[in-house]
This record gives sequence, C-alpha cells and structure tokens, in this order.
Amino acid sequence: MQEKQFEMWTEKHRPKDFSDLTGQGQITKRLEEFAKSKNLPHMMFSGPAGCGKTTAALIMARSLFGETWKQNFLDLNASDERGIDVIRNKVKEFARTKSLGNVPFKLIFLDEADALTNEAQNALRRTMENYTNTARFIISCNYSSKIIEPIQSRCAVFRFRSLEADHIEKQVSKIASKEGLKIGKEAVKSISELSEGDMRKAINILQAAATTKTEISENDIFEIAARAKPKEISGMLTNAVTGDFRSARELLKKIIIDQGLSGKDIISEIHRQIFDLEIDEKSKISMIEKVGECEFRLSEGCDEIIQLEALLAQFALYKK
Repeated sequence: MQEKQFEMWTEKHRPKDFSDLTGQGQITKRLEEFAKSKNLPHMMFSGPAGCGKTTAALIMARSLFGETWKQNFLDLNASDERGIDVIRNKVKEFARTKSLGNVPFKLIFLDEADALTNEAQNALRRTMENYTNTARFIISCNYSSKIIEPIQSRCAVFRFRSLEADHIEKQVSKIASKEGLKIGKEAVKSISELSEGDMRKAINILQAAATTKTEISENDIFEIAARAKPKEISGMLTNAVTGDFRSARELLKKIIIDQGLSGKDIISEIHRQIFDLEIDEKSKISMIEKVGECEFRLSEGCDEIIQLEALLAQFALYKK
C-alpha cells in the first residue's frame, strides 16, 4: 500500500500503445505507419509541455523493438546534459553500435533539445549524418525556432498541439475510475481548465487531490492547485464594473487572506475573466491594458493589495 502511494501517476498511467495516445490524431496515424513499416526518418517533435511528445517516442520504441526496446533506445534530457561532450561521447557511442533484433537501427531520443548549445547542435548534425544506417533520432523541443536549420532540414517535423479540454477530461475521468476515486463533472472540468492543455499537469493535480480523500470536489481541486476560483474573480470584477467598489474590495481581501493566493495568481485569473464580462469591447481593451500595467508593478515588487485595489478602482470607473 505504501509503495502505491508514492507511485507517480504520470508514469503509471502513461499510454503504452498508439491507440491510447490522445489528442494528436494525424500525428498518431503517421507514427503508427512508420512503426508498422519498421522504417522511419529522423523526427522532430515540437510543441508545449505535457502534450505527448515523450510518450509518443516511448511508444515508438516499444512498437519497433518489442521486448528489447530498452537495449535499443537511448533517452537523454538535453536540458541536463546540454554540452558538446554529451553528443561526442554518449550519443555517438550509442549510435555507432549495431542494434539488437530485426530492426537495423537504434532509436535516440533527445528531450528538450532546444536547450542544447549551438556547438552541441552542430555536433549532433554531423552525428545524424554519419550514423544514419545504425541510428535514428527523435528530437523533442518546445520551440523549434531554437533548433538550427541544418537539423530541422534533416528531420520530419511533427507539431504537437496543446490538448483540448474534452481529451483531458476523458483521461482524468478514466484515471480516477482506475484509482477508485469519486470525482464530479465540475471537478474534472476544473482540472482541465487549470491544466491549460497540459496532461501531465492535469494528472499531477488529480494525484495531489487524491492523497487524503477518495471523493474529490471542485473546491479540493482549487485548494490543491493554489489558484483563484473563476467564479469568485468573475463576481469581484462584476461588482467593480457595476460601481460596487466596496463589495469588490471585500472579495479581493477575502481571496488574498483566506486562500493565501499571491497577487500574480489573482491578476492571471482577472485577465482570463475580463473576456467574459458583459461590457463593450472597447472597455475590455482598456481593462486588459491596465491589467498589464498592474502585472508589471507586481513583478517590480510593489504592494499586492494596494495595486490590486487600485486596479479595481480603475475598473469601477467603467460604470455607465
């Protein structure tokens, strides 16, 4: 029981097959065809965190090599080992040796490759050229623009996108069911909103909420995530723009004191909720500008309560 408690759900529930990979339909189909043909080009997986890049690489390795996938697969995180020596030693030594099994090449996965230095990327380019017969590379990055052009031109580029809400909600509900949790639709929706398209973040929020109880509510999710509740922020903004500054100010103090949220957490949620206010577009544009000014002052170390109250006071001026 103790061992189960400390098991990372992001690893425990990581998809093992292409059919389980969610939210990347066309990419999944193309990768599956590569795996079936036992042949693939060098590939670049580009996209935000938590959208399935690492999972896709692991599934590809399992599909190609079967039981010997660990012997034929090198997984390196370039943000930890980002120098030229890593490419010259670890990567080159692995790439030059023959693979085990009936696939003629090994698979090398470089995660967060946009952290590699330019010297390391140039060394990688030469390694990709010289050992094509014995190794294929999968390069994963958040920003493809940080990868040098010679490497990009040698790769088939797959652009992963942030996962849509329904994909995250479906996966969270599936994991909750497997773990014997009771979780309402509102709580699942809150996890999806807080994760912002990042499946890893969604699963971590769910596991954190499940540490002390098996029945999870929407309130539990926001407490765990340490984020302002959208309904409370929306109510505070509505009070402000309708001229009820005193009520808006009281709500702000309650959010800061009772929930212990930072000014930056609140300002981020204010920014999201402005777009749903029932006011004209010109006022929304002006409010967004003032939110940007407030966020800058907070980043410079100004008093959070004073700055947020000043922001609400400016919003109160929009009353018709």
